[in-house]
Amino acid sequence: MRTTKKTSLTTLLKGAAAALLAGSLSLSSAFAADFPDKDLQGVIMWGAGGATDNVARALTPHVEKYLGKKIVLTNKSGGAGAISTNYVFSRPANGYTVLYGAENPQIHGVLGLSKLDYSSFIPVNIIASGTTVIVTRADKEWKTVKDIVDDVKAHPDTIKMGTAGPGSLPFVVSSMLKTTTEMPVLTVPFDGEGPGMTALEGGHIDFMAVGLTAAREQLKAGRLKALAVVSDTAVPGMENVPLITEDFPAFKKFLPWGPFYGIFVKQGTPEEAVKALTDAFAKAVAEPQFQDFIKDFGATPLNIHGDEAVQYLKHNQSVSAWLLQDAGAAKISPEELGIPRP
Repeated sequence: MRTTKKTSLTTLLKGAAAALLAGSLSLSSAFAADFPDKDLQGVIMWGAGGATDNVARALTPHVEKYLGKKIVLTNKSGGAGAISTNYVFSRPANGYTVLYGAENPQIHGVLGLSKLDYSSFIPVNIIASGTTVIVTRADKEWKTVKDIVDDVKAHPDTIKMGTAGPGSLPFVVSSMLKTTTEMPVLTVPFDGEGPGMTALEGGHIDFMAVGLTAAREQLKAGRLKALAVVSDTAVPGMENVPLITEDFPAFKKFLPWGPFYGIFVKQGTPEEAVKALTDAFAKAVAEPQFQDFIKDFGATPLNIHGDEAVQYLKHNQSVSAWLLQDAGAAKISPEELGIPRP
């Protein structure tokens, strides 16, 4: 009798557990099938008015059209992108918190800024890649980056190159230049590309590597001039500017490399939610109006997702991390973090 009662109780508990699991799976499936059934939060990695912010605000209305819900945008800058990345990672993995990010988290690990990088997220869409240019004042006598290098070597530790915080575009490209040319230049750090270009126009520094998106208005107005494009292939609209590899073929090992704009959700987000977001963002990025915006913005459209986006991120991280390691700027070796050398 006791054995029978015990067996019945065990059977009852197993049945209850199975029913609970089935109910949970049913609720999860229903949730995912209805995604999205409420508005989403879009977290922008950088501050208002910056390149990532401009891309996010130009794209989002098109995405909302396909999702059928609003995406409420919030700027969470700080820590070279670590603040926003940690915030989105702290939210439930349900697809309702979306990160509008840039390239910076790729090297947070080697710089000791954060243990999080994009391997902890799903790339919903890599929207576009940015173009990097090396600029100086319009009245400078230099015509190419080789002119700068020759001048720096003739006058060591007197010519000033603007940079920005660890992990920033100017920081990485300045490391590329130092590694490739071994030029004894002074580096002057700023809080971002904007303050650096203001200092450049004012004569406080001599040259700087910046994103074309950040410098386009100064270039159009003739206040700055571009001496090189950090690329080994022609960039539309910049055909008259030399490629960095023309004078410095050693740069090719770093390329293709550059800033990018992407959409991410936390790993563990239900597949149906990821699919709904992927489809909506892919259609939105392909909208002719947004494509025109991206090209005018000085960026190259990509619109990639899935395995292609993952491979793109891995290559970008590998180049950046090992570059900083070889330049002596990394606090933690990429090898320790499992990042392969490119």
